[in-house]
Amino acid sequence: MNRLGFKTEVFEGDVRLGELDYFPVTAFQNFRFPNNEIRIHHRTYRSERCPPLSILQSISAFNVRCKLDSSLSVEQPLLINLHASCFHEMKTAVAVVGDEELHLVAMPSKRKKFPCFWCYAVPVGLYDACMGMLNLRCLSIVFDLDETLIVANTMKSFEDRIEALRCWLLRESDPLRVQGMSGELKRYLEDRLLLKQFIEMDSVVDSNGKLYQVQMEEVPSLSEQKVLRPVVRLQDRNIVLTRINPEIRDTSVLVKLRPAWEDLRCYLTAKGRKRFEVYVCTMAERDYALEMWRLLDPGAHLIGSRKSLLNVFHDGMCHPKMAMVIDDRSK
Repeated sequence: MNRLGFKTEVFEGDVRLGELDYFPVTAFQNFRFPNNEIRIHHRTYRSERCPPLSILQSISAFNVRCKLDSSLSVEQPLLINLHASCFHEMKTAVAVVGDEELHLVAMPSKRKKFPCFWCYAVPVGLYDACMGMLNLRCLSIVFDLDETLIVANTMKSFEDRIEALRCWLLRESDPLRVQGMSGELKRYLEDRLLLKQFIEMDSVVDSNGKLYQVQMEEVPSLSEQKVLRPVVRLQDRNIVLTRINPEIRDTSVLVKLRPAWEDLRCYLTAKGRKRFEVYVCTMAERDYALEMWRLLDPGAHLIGSRKSLLNVFHDGMCHPKMAMVIDDRSK
């Protein structure tokens, strides 16, 4: 270390750009670049709306890691070009160290032709994910599917819920709770009857005596073969009866869409402009998930094709630290 700071050589690929002094800030006095070298892995894409410094100050867990400047009396043209490119094109130069990205942000220098950078550390992929959303003015949002956007029941799950409610009713002594649980039990029994009719007769009769016949709806398929799925829609009750595997009646489910989902979906698309990149997360099998997405977003205007959180966060499409996960369950 000289009187100005720790010296480090700067490389971009295999090309040596020059030498800088770096000054760790108070909170990171022990910070060092590996082997006293900065190996620039890549430069970020151009930020179209926000200066890189603003983005990094927002997403970095800590403040600036260190500051870099040149103490040499001679000009270093390659470093000057790097600084000018990052400064005027609103990019950063990125060195990858483990699971972190070290972003060099070009800063105005008091001495002309002597480059100055500030260094921030963020998790790998976080900066690109954030900048992509800012450039497109489109944020990412992850919904939990089951018990949040929809409530789906098979005959087996109806029977389990009904049996559990009956057991709780036998033990409950509070009149108000008994009344609430009795109402819930009544709704389960009515819904189970609808599903039973759908399974056995491909039609249902609602509480008003109105008959609904199945409609065969063509659904997207991963193969070239056309798939027709029997569906009954009770619009006034926000209920859809569908069959995950059209050939197997036991895969029939009764689905209740979340109240006011259509209002929320319209808000998310905002008069035709996509304001959010929406994903749905479920532990269920793929065919079930695809059918639920189809019911929620028939025109496929909103919900993407990724299912698991691992896939959602793959390739920086949506970084875990930049996602809002909506799940209204208490556990």
